[in-house]
Amino acid sequence: MGQPVAVIGTGQTKHGNRRDVSYPDLVREAVVAALGDAGITPGDIDGVVSGTMPSLMEGIGMTHFYLGDAMAAAGKPILKTETCGSTGMSIAHTAYYWLSSGMAEIILAVGHEKMYEGQSQAVMSTCFDPFYQKPFVAGAPGIFSMQCHDWANRYDIPEDKVRDAAATISVINRDNALDNPYAHVKKKVSLDDVKNSRLISYPVRLLDVCPNSDGACAVVFATGERARQICRNPAWVKGVAYRGEEYVFGDGDKVNWQSAIQSARQAYEQAGIRNPRKELDLIEIYNPFTFQELLFFECFGLSEPGQACDDVLDGVYNRDGELPCDLSGGVLCTNPIGAAGLIRVAEAASQIMGTAGPIQIDGVKLALSHATGGVMQFNGIMILGAEP
Repeated sequence: MGQPVAVIGTGQTKHGNRRDVSYPDLVREAVVAALGDAGITPGDIDGVVSGTMPSLMEGIGMTHFYLGDAMAAAGKPILKTETCGSTGMSIAHTAYYWLSSGMAEIILAVGHEKMYEGQSQAVMSTCFDPFYQKPFVAGAPGIFSMQCHDWANRYDIPEDKVRDAAATISVINRDNALDNPYAHVKKKVSLDDVKNSRLISYPVRLLDVCPNSDGACAVVFATGERARQICRNPAWVKGVAYRGEEYVFGDGDKVNWQSAIQSARQAYEQAGIRNPRKELDLIEIYNPFTFQELLFFECFGLSEPGQACDDVLDGVYNRDGELPCDLSGGVLCTNPIGAAGLIRVAEAASQIMGTAGPIQIDGVKLALSHATGGVMQFNGIMILGAEP
C-alpha cells in the first residue's frame, strides 16, 4: 500500500422518491453535507471522483459533466467510475488510489442515482448476454434467486431454515432503518409479513428485495498528513480489494464465489486481520436481497459454509450481537445504486468517527464495507479503522 489515506467527512441525502429536487440539487445536498462534516471548502479539494450506474440507467450521457457544478468540481480534474452495483465502492477505491499514489491531498468521492426518473428493471433485464443468459434471467431478482437455490442445495440447507433466516434479515434491516434519518424504506414488518409478501422470483418475495431510490452520498478522503491536520477522529483505510470474474453467470461458481472470497482475503491481509468475526466490530454488507446477505457471511469467512442461517437465527449479526451488520438498514432499505456502495463506506466511517447519530454504537474501531456489481462478477471491499 502507498501513503496512508483516511476518511475525514461524509454526507448523504435523504433517500427515497426525491421528486422535490432536480438531479443536480440532489447531488449538491450530499456534497454540501460532506464538506461541512469535514470542515473544508470546495477550494480545498484537489479532484472529484464521480459515478453512477451506467448512463443507460440515467438517461443522461456524461453525468460527471452534467453534475460538475453540483460536485464543486469547477476547475478541478474529474474521474468517472462505473461498475454497476459496485460503483460506489469503485469510486471509493479510485479516490483512495489517487491519494495513496501521492498525486493529490484531498479528494471528494460522489455516488448518485435518480432512479425514479429511469427504468432500472428494464435496463437490468436487457444488459445480460443475449445468447446464453437473456432467455432465462429475469433481471436482478431472477439471477439472485438462482444463486440462492444453488447455495441451499450445495449445503443441503432445509428450505424452511433458509426462509426463516432470510425473513429474519428483512425484519432486522427494516428495524435498523427506522433509526436511520437517511433511509428510504422505514416500515416495521414481521416475519409473517415477509414470508407472505408477493412472490417475485422464487424464493425471493417482495420484502426480500431492495427498493428503487433517489439519493446521493459524498465522502471526503485525505492523505494521512492532511487528515491529521483537519480531522480529530479520521477513519483510516486499512485494506482495499476488488475482484472480478466471468461475465456469463453459469461460467462461475456463485456459491464458492471467488470474487467475494478473494477480495475479502486480500483486504484482511492488508489490514492484518486473522479472525474477521472476532476482530471486526461492524460490517456494512451490500445486501440488495436477503438471501444474498446470507451468502456473503460465508464468503467473507464470518460464518462457516452452510452455517449462515444458524448464525442469523442465533442473533450473531443483530445490533446487539457478536458482529452487528448493516445498522443503517443496508441496501435492502436504501438503494440509489450508484451511491449504494459508497454509502457502505460512509456508514462504516461514521461509526468509527463517532458521527453516526441515532445509529451510533460504542466501541467501533474496525469496520468492513462492501459492494457487489457488474452482472454478478464484481466484489469490492474497504476496511476502515480508528488507527492508521
